[in-house]
Amino acid sequence: MAFTNEQLERYSRHIILKEIGVKGQKKLTASKVLIIGAGGLGAPAALYLAAAGVGTIGIVDADVVDLSNLQRQVIHTTEDIGKKKVDSAAETMRQINPDVTVNTYHQFVTGDNILDLIEGYDFILDGTDNFPAKFLINDACVMAGKPFSHAGIIRFKGQLTTVIPGESPCYRCIFKDPPPKDAVPTCKQAGVIGAMGGVIGSLQAMEAIKYITGAGELLTGYLLTFDALSMQFRKIKLPPRGSGCAVCSDHPTITKLIDYEQAACELKK
Repeated sequence: MAFTNEQLERYSRHIILKEIGVKGQKKLTASKVLIIGAGGLGAPAALYLAAAGVGTIGIVDADVVDLSNLQRQVIHTTEDIGKKKVDSAAETMRQINPDVTVNTYHQFVTGDNILDLIEGYDFILDGTDNFPAKFLINDACVMAGKPFSHAGIIRFKGQLTTVIPGESPCYRCIFKDPPPKDAVPTCKQAGVIGAMGGVIGSLQAMEAIKYITGAGELLTGYLLTFDALSMQFRKIKLPPRGSGCAVCSDHPTITKLIDYEQAACELKK
């Protein structure tokens, strides 16, 4: 596939990077990334992946835009209030880059549909804000062998890691089970600084781009945390893959997807 003159200009800052070049940009153009959640994390990730020229981007969200979203969910505008988030996000992404194919899924992820949703995509971004979805995404991606980026934000803190099933520790290796109901406040209860979504969501997009192009080193085996108040990043080494994990060990005890009921934002202390 040859790029048009317009595409060569659009992606010129990528192409001059020795780590990307024409070959890497073609990989991006041929790739498919699924973003689950069009909120604080998914919004900036979607913007940057569209701008980067990822060929097909899927976005999953069952919500509609409301006024309180606009403090951090930068893919939506005031005029989008009341509109499906997936439709609002798709419109913005297509305006940024008409080369990109955007698939929208106005639905919740569940044990019944998630394997169908992630099938056909090369990399998954977890942009959700609740434990049930995060455990479900992890378990489904591990079972299906799909690489993914986990992230979470609350207050002035954020974290992320990248999971390559069969190679790196998964989300359950860090957090064995969901916490008891109401043990952790939601973002709605605790608050979140808007720019935190931009910091961590952009890093998720970076991990997807690195995975697709092969540039640099991924956050596999590490949890990256960020405290905005002290302006400190920490890179924490995780335990080896599968050591006692109920999902990614060589002898898993969880072999079916679980739909947990409780929902809350989460962060590792």
